[in-house]
Amino acid sequence: MSLSVTILELSGIIDGIRGNELRRQVSNIVVDNGAKILLLDLKQVTFIDSSGLGALVSAVQIVRNANGKLFVCSISDQVRMLFELTKMDRVFQTFADQDEFKRHVLATQQAPIKNKI
Repeated sequence: MSLSVTILELSGIIDGIRGNELRRQVSNIVVDNGAKILLLDLKQVTFIDSSGLGALVSAVQIVRNANGKLFVCSISDQVRMLFELTKMDRVFQTFADQDEFKRHVLATQQAPIKNKI
């Protein structure tokens, strides 16, 4: 059985409002649509505040509760610093970009990319 991967490409500032949208999207993707592997591409994200960070943690919990896996790629230096300061770099498995994700994760999972959102 092959698993599908859903890629969610985020942009701009992830704050309380955008964080709530992210939670709803992740819940829809994982719970309603049954995706088992979710990749959050943060290439276009310029800033994450504490509410946004909380939303990312909630996204991890939603995915784990559905027996799925969440990965993050293409984080900026600011986001990397935030992850390191808050120890979230231990929670999120990050990759340099989508290509590195595909080489490391998809090679072992044999999961086709389902769609990009």
